[in-house]
Amino acid sequence: MSTNYTTWQQQVAVLCGVAGTSAAFLTEVPAAIDYAEQRIYRDLDLISTITVDDTTTCTPGARSITVPSAFVVVNSIYLLLPAGNSNPLVGTKQVIEKVSLDYISWAYPPTAALGGPPQVCAYINQNTYAIGPTADVPYFFETVGTQRPAPLSSGNTTTFLTLNLPDLWEAATMIHFSGQMKNFGAQSDDPRMSASWEGLYTKLLASADAEELRKRHAGTSILPIPGTAKQPVAAGAAKQ
Repeated sequence: MSTNYTTWQQQVAVLCGVAGTSAAFLTEVPAAIDYAEQRIYRDLDLISTITVDDTTTCTPGARSITVPSAFVVVNSIYLLLPAGNSNPLVGTKQVIEKVSLDYISWAYPPTAALGGPPQVCAYINQNTYAIGPTADVPYFFETVGTQRPAPLSSGNTTTFLTLNLPDLWEAATMIHFSGQMKNFGAQSDDPRMSASWEGLYTKLLASADAEELRKRHAGTSILPIPGTAKQPVAAGAAKQ
């Protein structure tokens, strides 16, 4: 059953053996939310966290692009064509292939003339990517990747985690509470409490991960490209 900001607090207060109105408990709530959300989002590759953004641009002579800082992981970058087109629903998209920074420095040195539409990119830092060749005219890019959803709070009373993974969410928050709030009564005095919740979290994480893989159709067949003689192979099978 799904939960929300209020019912979740009531549940964990009972599990901690304290009153939900306790000042010490309420003070720790934001830290518990941050701990649980960051841990689950790192442990699970949730489809619900994937975001598409088409605001990234480059200018003539630019050797890099900066994707929005909200991206934690960038999965793909596409060039929107023709040049100057900012609407991903019109024109065409060209995949920007990921290569090493060394390759870009070798293949597209700073002394090279403007080369045309960028074709490759390389990670420089969290939100900056080198591109090659150097852009000849302004271009827009579409970025697809992971962003952190708005955290659970009194103003944001439900999240994907509380609605779809309430058991995993509760276990993750209880790991924090049982490890940090050691003066919350007899239940939290048991040194095995944190380890117990950790074990439950691990089991629930495995089932949640399996569900996410099914959402991605993991294990299904990859059909051959039309016009080729290749036979279907199972997803994830080694290339011959």
